[in-house]
Amino acid sequence: MQLKKSAFLGLVALSSITLAACGGGSKNADGGVSGEEKVFRLVERQEMPSADPSLATDEVSFVALNNVYEGIYRLDKDSKPQPAGAAEKAEVSEDGLTYKIKLREDAKWTDDKPVKAEDYVYGWQRTVDPATGSEYAYMFNSVKNAEKISKGEMKKEELGIKAIGDYELEITLEQATPFFDYLLAFPSFLPQRQDIVEKYGKDYTTDSDKAVYNGPFTLTDFDGPGTDTNWSYTKNDKYWDKDTVKLDKVTIDVVKEAPTSLNLFQDGQADDVPLSGELAQQMKSDPNFITLKAASTFYLEPNQIEENSPYRNANLRKALSYAIDRKALVDQILANGSTVPEGLVPAGLAADPKTDEDFAKESGNDIVYDVDKAKESWKKAKDELGISTLSVDLLIDDTDNAKKMAEYLQGSLSETLDGLKVSVSPVPFSVRLDRSNKGDFEIAVSAWGADYADPSSFLDLFVTGNAYNRGHYSNSEYDKLVNSAATTNANNPEARWQDLLNAEKTIMDDKGVIPLYQKAEARLRSEKIKDVVYHSTGAKYDFKWAYIEE
Repeated sequence: MQLKKSAFLGLVALSSITLAACGGGSKNADGGVSGEEKVFRLVERQEMPSADPSLATDEVSFVALNNVYEGIYRLDKDSKPQPAGAAEKAEVSEDGLTYKIKLREDAKWTDDKPVKAEDYVYGWQRTVDPATGSEYAYMFNSVKNAEKISKGEMKKEELGIKAIGDYELEITLEQATPFFDYLLAFPSFLPQRQDIVEKYGKDYTTDSDKAVYNGPFTLTDFDGPGTDTNWSYTKNDKYWDKDTVKLDKVTIDVVKEAPTSLNLFQDGQADDVPLSGELAQQMKSDPNFITLKAASTFYLEPNQIEENSPYRNANLRKALSYAIDRKALVDQILANGSTVPEGLVPAGLAADPKTDEDFAKESGNDIVYDVDKAKESWKKAKDELGISTLSVDLLIDDTDNAKKMAEYLQGSLSETLDGLKVSVSPVPFSVRLDRSNKGDFEIAVSAWGADYADPSSFLDLFVTGNAYNRGHYSNSEYDKLVNSAATTNANNPEARWQDLLNAEKTIMDDKGVIPLYQKAEARLRSEKIKDVVYHSTGAKYDFKWAYIEE
């Protein structure tokens, strides 16, 4: 999934959070809320680009969807998929191709209508329908006929999911998929109500009142994708497991400046805020300081779509990669617990089925800082391209963290590679996604967080033609290896693993994308906030079990 000012703006942010915090009950001296209402006040760094389960692609949107909807499974406190919308674990055929699922009959939407099998069928069909334009349609490729439907070669009604009565589903796969249980807990696979989608049309989910919900919370106070800077998750009294939900509300406020976030926390205006750089270093000894390690990689994505693009030159890409001192980046600039990457696939995501060796370590990639190699590759690139200078623009998010990183990259690349001129274009997150989708960039600072605990969550992205392959990297051998892992060797764990290792080595040798760091996030979270479940893959937060300790 996609990861994600002036003093006046800081004051506006401060005012908005103050107002949000004061809803329901008076404030205590420690910043809590008195009376019965239990409110958890969370600060995000960026706006929510979409509240539509078929269109969402990013971390912020997936957190929202995970808390206001519920799918067949939900990841538990140990990040394992467990029955949620389902009444019990799926019955799976011996060949792994057929899943029979009984749905719980007490699940309801917020308008009191039951959640039925037809809602899952419709939601899945809507997402793979090319008319919807879902960038996550490819995640359904393991479901029978999904890929052909996405390409417009078959009707959406031929997707391998059907309702057997009101409360039973039968799902048919193209091939056995080892991680399919995780997909059943992923936001793209949520149920959707056809009557609600058709009622609102193009305005569906554009504000919180233009949808219905079936999760632990409902989306409230949301006024527009990509623009609204505060919204809430409010306890859903129609939820089948509402007695487990202890919070009355989670308020979200977007604050892009880390010093403003810190001030809000210290003034008792927020309960959970992100930190970065010097502030993260300064606050490490604070008892409220936490570090969240993610299965997420940030990387440079050179735009190779044009035939005459200089970024099609492998030596240019290698020069850029060798010129980056990633240890200095994570230690001195980010300083939030992020680590030097070992490749595209992050450490800790998956282990060898035979030896239990971590995938990232077993890959043995050449992701190093080497000035001599950088200059040597740069000289080769200039000779091959017939140039003496090159101007490069970095497209980045407009958060504090991103801008500091970009300034560092701008300096280190320009200083190491003589004749390389680097400019920086900071834009809001939603704009960066839009420009990336349109190919309107030279090099984008991109990021991906694992949707499920398998290397394919990363490696599938860069197959030729994938919607998330925004730099249009293309290598036929890479494509064959990823395809083999998904089809020929899908039921052979060791052979599949080797396919994935070889695919990782291929794209990293090519520097098809250039890893920068494996993400961790430094935050301050009030000690009174308990049991916020964090997932390193899929949707980051689950507030279902969270509570405020008095």
